Amino acid sequence: MTAFLSVRDLHVAFRTEDGEVRAVNGLSFDVEKGTTLGIVGESGSGKSVANLSILGLHDPRKTEISGEILLDGEDLLAAGERRLEAIRGGKVAMIFQDSLSSLSPFHTVGRQIAEVYTKHTGASKARARKRAVEMLARVGIPNPATRVDAYPHEFSGGMRQRVMIAMALVCDPELVIADEPTTALDVTVQAQILDLLADLRRETGSAIIMITHDLGVIAGVADEVMVMYGGRAVERGGLREVLKAPIHPYTWGLLSSVPRLDSDVEQPLLPIRGAPPGQRALPSGCPFHPRCDFTGEVRGDLCRDERPELYPATGHAGACHLRRGD
Repeated sequence: MTAFLSVRDLHVAFRTEDGEVRAVNGLSFDVEKGTTLGIVGESGSGKSVANLSILGLHDPRKTEISGEILLDGEDLLAAGERRLEAIRGGKVAMIFQDSLSSLSPFHTVGRQIAEVYTKHTGASKARARKRAVEMLARVGIPNPATRVDAYPHEFSGGMRQRVMIAMALVCDPELVIADEPTTALDVTVQAQILDLLADLRRETGSAIIMITHDLGVIAGVADEVMVMYGGRAVERGGLREVLKAPIHPYTWGLLSSVPRLDSDVEQPLLPIRGAPPGQRALPSGCPFHPRCDFTGEVRGDLCRDERPELYPATGHAGACHLRRGD
């Protein structure tokens, strides 16, 4: 059976004055309806770039994209701009991390939500306003009939993020992409936002892609996890498998750098040494090998010379020569 969203061998490169920037390098993944895929990785790993490609939000004059993105069987890379505009906000919606810059300061939140609804449904202004009030109530905004006429600066950070979720869900999309939706929010508000997204997924049956650098966020919401590094997937599998028995040394490093409630308070965290690779000149072979402490356990210069592919092809997989015993 074909997945609702199927991404195959996606490559995204940007043309800049300083040369080509290869942000995504052969990425493949699937998302089923009613499930949440968590995508984890450091800044620059290609998480957001890959998902912006789904919505066609890159400037075609400066971007080269190849591969295949199938949404419910429709090839989005072959779709025209008019078709993509119909899909954005309708069939697929995105929740951005910075609500203050994503919302217009000149219009009320109700008007902004209503505009999305009117554009995709053709509803009257009165019906669209009513729908905006319904959505604000749905995401837990107090006194929605009054707050619908408030401006973004009159809301707290957590309330603005709820407004962003209301705007994303106003047309009942079948796929929601949440790009770092809890960044810069305190932990209590983070938990409320994640619970809200989980509740809405259960109510609507939508598919969700959760993009984050925080493994704690993924642990609370995801069914499947994909770990990205250097524009590629280096590990994928079920949530419990990846967190309990990680395969890739990069995933080991991410988990070792996160504090745990059951660990010794005197035990120091173990950060991953070095820095992520520059996207203009990725390392040869395994992109993680300059930072990996286990290359000596693999024969010869295999880690430096040969790029490992995800293995096995299905199930819990890792892109590591150590995994294959090479």
